Amino acid sequence: MSDELTDLYQEVILDHCKRPRNFRELDCASCTARGDNPLCGDQLTLFIQLDGDTIREISFVGSGCCISKATASLLTEALKGKTVAEARALFEKVHTMLTTGAVPESVGKLAVLSGVHKYPARVKCATLAWHTLLAALEGRAEPVTTESDEA
Repeated sequence: MSDELTDLYQEVILDHCKRPRNFRELDCASCTARGDNPLCGDQLTLFIQLDGDTIREISFVGSGCCISKATASLLTEALKGKTVAEARALFEKVHTMLTTGAVPESVGKLAVLSGVHKYPARVKCATLAWHTLLAALEGRAEPVTTESDEA
């Protein structure tokens, strides 16, 4: 990762950590899920309002490290207006990027998270919101945890 991308990564993470977007409960949610990362202490609840197969509104609440909170914030911005199929496809791309550092062209602003792969202990912080997204879309009642096979 270039120095410029590293600087951008740090700026975006800090901005979304200090001023998370869509940080609120969503009363009219079609589906919700909870996620926990016991190693770091990250906890979040994701709320999704679907309009047919489209994510009309998405938000989260919770607490955790900067990477966890910033990733959840970026996720909500990236998925608003996307279809469920597009959200699942983006999950796959982002998950690969977070674990390998390879940046697909179609991830847009989420590319700033590619540097997380250099810090294996932080990968679970960054993937928590994404696994929680899948749990919400699948209607899973049990919380997602980074200590399971799913995260």
